[in-house]
Amino acid sequence: MHEIKINGVSMEIVKGNIVKQPDLDAVVNAANAELRTGGGVAGAIHRAAGPELTEETRSLAPIQPGEAVITGGYNLDNDYIIHTLGPVYGRDKPEDKLLKGCYQNSLRVAEDSGLKSIGFPAISTGAFGYPVELAAEVTMEAIKEYLDKINQLQKIRFVLFDKSDYEVYKKAAEKFIQ
Repeated sequence: MHEIKINGVSMEIVKGNIVKQPDLDAVVNAANAELRTGGGVAGAIHRAAGPELTEETRSLAPIQPGEAVITGGYNLDNDYIIHTLGPVYGRDKPEDKLLKGCYQNSLRVAEDSGLKSIGFPAISTGAFGYPVELAAEVTMEAIKEYLDKINQLQKIRFVLFDKSDYEVYKKAAEKFIQ
C-alpha cells in the first residue's frame, strides 16, 4: 500500500480486488451505460452484490460518460456502490474531461451522501481502452482539482487489480499530488 495525506484526506493506492474492501463506505463501479452486469469491474461488482443491484439500477439507467449515480451495496461489505460510466478511448470526446468527470462526480455523490471513504478501480482502462499511464495522470489531476471541495471524505482509495497498474498509479500520485 502507498499512502499520501493531503488536505486532511488519506489517499491510498493498493493492489487488490475492488469487491473486497470491507473498510470503505462505498466502492465505485466502472459501469456500462445501462448499469447492468458485464465484464471486468462491472461484472465482478454485480456478481458480488447480487441480483437486487440489477433491480435498483434499472430505473437509474442509462447514464452518460462522466456521470455518477449511487445505489445500495447489497451483498457487498460496502453500504453503497457509486456507478460511473467512463469514456471509450478514441470514441467519447474529450476523453480527459469525461474521465475527470467520472472521478469528480463520484466524489461529489459520495460527499452529498455524507460518506467518509470511497474506493475507485482504474476507470476506462480495461475494455474501454484508455491507456493506463494517461488514465492515471488524468485521475490524479481530477483528484487534485477536487480536493478543496471535500468536506466529508477522509479516505480515497485506488484499488488496482494488477501490480503494473498499481505501479503506474503510485507514480502518477507522487507526481500530481504534492
